[in-house]
Amino acid sequence: MTEEDGGDGEENKDVEARWWPPEAADGGRLGEGPSGSGAGGGGGGGVLADAPPPFSDQVLENVLENVLQFLGCRRDRNAASLVCRSWYRAEALTRSELFVGNCYAVSPARALGRFRRARALVLKGRPRFADFNLIPIDWGALFSPWLTAMVVTHPWLERVCLKRMTVSDDDLALLARSFPSFRDLTLICCDGFGTPGLAAFAEHCRNLRVLDLIENDLEDEVDEDVADWISRFPETITCLESLSFECVDFPVNFAALEALVARSPSLRRLRVNQHVSLGQLRRLIARAPHLTHLGTGSFRLELVPGGAGDLNAADLEAAFLASNSLICLSGFREIAPEYLPAIYPVCVNLVSLNLSYAVITAEQLRPVILQCHNLQTFWVLDTVGDEGLRAVAKTCKNLHELRVFPFDATEESEGSVSDIGLVAISGGCRKLHSILYFCQRMTNAAVLTMSKNCQDLVVFRLCIMGRHRPDHVTGESMDEGFGAIVMNCKKLTRLAVSGLLTDKVFEYIANYGKSVRTLSVAFAGNSDLSLKYVLEGCHNLQKLEIRDSPFGDAGLLSGIHHYYNMRFLWMSSCKLSLGGCNEVARRLPHLVVEVIGNFPNELDSDTVHKLYLYRSLEGPRDDAPPYVRTL
Repeated sequence: MTEEDGGDGEENKDVEARWWPPEAADGGRLGEGPSGSGAGGGGGGGVLADAPPPFSDQVLENVLENVLQFLGCRRDRNAASLVCRSWYRAEALTRSELFVGNCYAVSPARALGRFRRARALVLKGRPRFADFNLIPIDWGALFSPWLTAMVVTHPWLERVCLKRMTVSDDDLALLARSFPSFRDLTLICCDGFGTPGLAAFAEHCRNLRVLDLIENDLEDEVDEDVADWISRFPETITCLESLSFECVDFPVNFAALEALVARSPSLRRLRVNQHVSLGQLRRLIARAPHLTHLGTGSFRLELVPGGAGDLNAADLEAAFLASNSLICLSGFREIAPEYLPAIYPVCVNLVSLNLSYAVITAEQLRPVILQCHNLQTFWVLDTVGDEGLRAVAKTCKNLHELRVFPFDATEESEGSVSDIGLVAISGGCRKLHSILYFCQRMTNAAVLTMSKNCQDLVVFRLCIMGRHRPDHVTGESMDEGFGAIVMNCKKLTRLAVSGLLTDKVFEYIANYGKSVRTLSVAFAGNSDLSLKYVLEGCHNLQKLEIRDSPFGDAGLLSGIHHYYNMRFLWMSSCKLSLGGCNEVARRLPHLVVEVIGNFPNELDSDTVHKLYLYRSLEGPRDDAPPYVRTL
């Protein structure tokens, strides 16, 4: 049920901690039996047709089942299932949480038929580039076929986590009514539902513990369609432990929300939307003094009934002072700087701070960050500049993850952070495991310094905005900097490259990036040789994302030997032809090769604009829209 850091959601960190621990990142083909016959990824396998084992073997299987119950890592479980047929059967019967990395890699019947005792499902749908509007709407990834199958086969279902899936209001109502023990729903970057669906789910799911809505696109477009879903929760004491609705763009019934928080004594995680004012936030904190995770919403004053028109900073500070269990803060959608000192009392205990929506300066950040000595995860906008990052480096010696997002993501923007900030972070935060860094200016020397100071890096994503930007000091390509990363950071599993890059950097990646499983490439490379290096040298590569690069059919065909071992390949705005893609489909018949256009008439051209290639046990899907051609 695990998955590596997706990096594409503002609140994904806490969800990943519960669903996708990094030590079990992105591995295994759940469709394979002990003979290794399955070609699909992230799903279940068929039922074996061999005769039942003799009694003595049955005893051994019972013992094995008791042992495997203590094996939690999905990659380890996948390996165990390939030992022999009895291990295959025992592992399937003891797996309580099923992860499907691509909803089209396996049918619901096959996956649920193998893992008959699963109580939790983690299901992923559209490719990650859907987050950047590179996948047309109505592409697919419907939850309803999976839900319909589980209603019949898994009435004991307790938990569901969906990412980039289409979920309807009817799905939410059916989910709540069909599973008496259901208690945990997490939706990340999903669409298709609205507040009426949430209302039905809240009303009928009586044992709910977790409802986390993270960066979803709700269907409500006008106020008349909005349902008062918060008031539909049971009016008795609830089991609610986590409630997150930051992505809901409409005001909620605050009186109902306050009452819900008051009758939820187990509530530990609460993330509200931007329509909750500071005065209302103070009242919620007072109602839930044992919160460990808080999403503040807007963090601004608003003159609303029951709001905070006359709130003073001392009252808000007193509320935070009483919340001595807080270890994670996020939100700050529209920050009021004069109230920022109110969070000082909890800073010393924070292990996670998300300011990625807060437009603040280095001067405003410094008094906050200088008290966060225990911080392990920090997300922030680049408006803090290099000076703000220097303050982070000075204080946060235990920092494990840093993400610096752009305030202005256009190529023409100036940007406020640079190689100076990266060097400062690498010098002060040497325990860093993961970094996402958007900037406009970078040097090979800075990246080299990071590779030497932070050799435990697992994730390195450097996004130099603007196409083909060289080292801004020497004018050379960024090959040597990224080469140093793969040479010195032996634990690296995820890499994103950008800037002016030649074929040489891909040779470095092929020779030294032997642990890389996810590679993202944009505006890079000279020729097909770059792709050939990677596909022939990176034997553990599972996910390859490429956009706007000069790779054509020769580069695509160089990976024929490896595609069955990968979860997917995405290429957009490259130099692919329909003939080259057809050749891959002909030579790898168990691979699904989809050519995607923005409109159906784009598929008549010999030029392929978008290619999505993935392994599947089921073959081509039957719900592809007109602008998707399966070869």
